[in-house]
Amino acid sequence: ALGSFVVMLFCSHASADVVLKYNINGSSSWVPYYIPYQPEQPGILAEIVPQILVLAQIQNEKHNYPPKRTNQALETGLLDFDLVSPSWFPDEDMGESFVQSDAIIQIKENIIALEENAQKWANIHAIKDQSIGTVRGYLYHDDSQFTRIDFTSERELIKALHKNRIEAAISGDLPALYWSNKLNQKIVLAAVHSNGVLVMRLRKEHQRLLPQINAAIAQLKADGTIDTIIDKYTKKIVLTQ
Repeated sequence: ALGSFVVMLFCSHASADVVLKYNINGSSSWVPYYIPYQPEQPGILAEIVPQILVLAQIQNEKHNYPPKRTNQALETGLLDFDLVSPSWFPDEDMGESFVQSDAIIQIKENIIALEENAQKWANIHAIKDQSIGTVRGYLYHDDSQFTRIDFTSERELIKALHKNRIEAAISGDLPALYWSNKLNQKIVLAAVHSNGVLVMRLRKEHQRLLPQINAAIAQLKADGTIDTIIDKYTKKIVLTQ
């Protein structure tokens, strides 16, 4: 802990004049990672990220863009970072314009389907050349392998499955389970599509801030803060299945 504190003191001068603009909201249904209009329980990342920035002594501005606009804003420099998983990118390569922080939390995506179709989608290779439900603006490492059928959110993917508009979709496991329970529309988690970690994807011109960002992440892991926040949002989802 002392080492982390020294790193943050050493780096704080470098960040004194920097204001990082960021976005973490994903789709409006990216529960439990982001929950709109609930300031008391805003979601896992909505609680963790501000604590990272406070510990790292980095000034910041939070923005609310849809996923596609977030990616564009990061490319052009209107935003400075977001939260992504390297597993969402081909060959886990985010591109030369970005650096990444240490891992913040684990995250997993599955093929989701109705129970009667689950066996058909038990193997990830089954999505090749098929029409698959996706969320507009989201990144998928292999979307050249299938035809995207874009919907606005994870919630809409669940509804589309039950209306037989699609037979399979890709969703984070926790958002899928949450909306399945909330809508009372049963789905099955079939093949794993990606399994990785969430990191801060930071524009390269700010890479000097990585030591203090990583020190803050390490401190929040070591003192149990991150695990406590994850449990607060995930236990209820798991217990209702």
